[in-house]
Amino acid sequence: MAVRLSKRMEALAHLVTPGGRLCDVGCDHGYLPIYLVQEQIIPSAIAMDIGEGPLLAAKTHIAEVGLEDKIQTRRSDGLAAASAEEIDTVLIAGMGGGIVIHILTEGRKVAQSVKDLILQPQSELKEVRRFLCNEGYEIVDEDMVLEDGKYYPMMKVRYVPETKARRQSVAEHDFLFGPMLLQKKHPVLHAYLLREERIQKEVLERLAGQKQTPAIEKRTQEVQAYLQEIQKCLW
Repeated sequence: MAVRLSKRMEALAHLVTPGGRLCDVGCDHGYLPIYLVQEQIIPSAIAMDIGEGPLLAAKTHIAEVGLEDKIQTRRSDGLAAASAEEIDTVLIAGMGGGIVIHILTEGRKVAQSVKDLILQPQSELKEVRRFLCNEGYEIVDEDMVLEDGKYYPMMKVRYVPETKARRQSVAEHDFLFGPMLLQKKHPVLHAYLLREERIQKEVLERLAGQKQTPAIEKRTQEVQAYLQEIQKCLW
């Protein structure tokens, strides 16, 4: 039985380096590692989740397709149950940006030892990208998909400590929107930027119609600054 992936999951699969052993942190139902092994993109995987329910679902699905010998399941808080010697790629997808940062901080030894990290934070993209830069990770590829009305940016990163010396030269819009997405002039990012531009202009109109207090003036300045960053990046 072949697994069918959502558009978001398919894009994540395309970021995985073929031939590497995968650790899927927060594996949910285990569909992505199943797909990658079935398609012979990777030889093996470890599917991990902090919740017993998702892990049981993953284990059931793995057994249904007869891949118990190639995909292990482990209950784990972040990367706690993984070691760098047994994996090449770490996937962390579908979580808030703060949780992604927490997992990479607590599991720093493993995260900095594997070849690749595939990350798809659901929020706080700017903070995640800034954290990666400050920690010495380099974004080597990015993708973005629109699915069911939601935008999903994702990235492949590698730990290269010498990048710390270059972090001061990273522009604010790279943290906001993704350096590789901007470099590629990614069509989905373009659609996102146009939407954001429209939303921020509407916010400014509403703010202009309110009584101008120090708080309103501060918020107006923040929105104007963000709008300027958006407009710098439009093509």
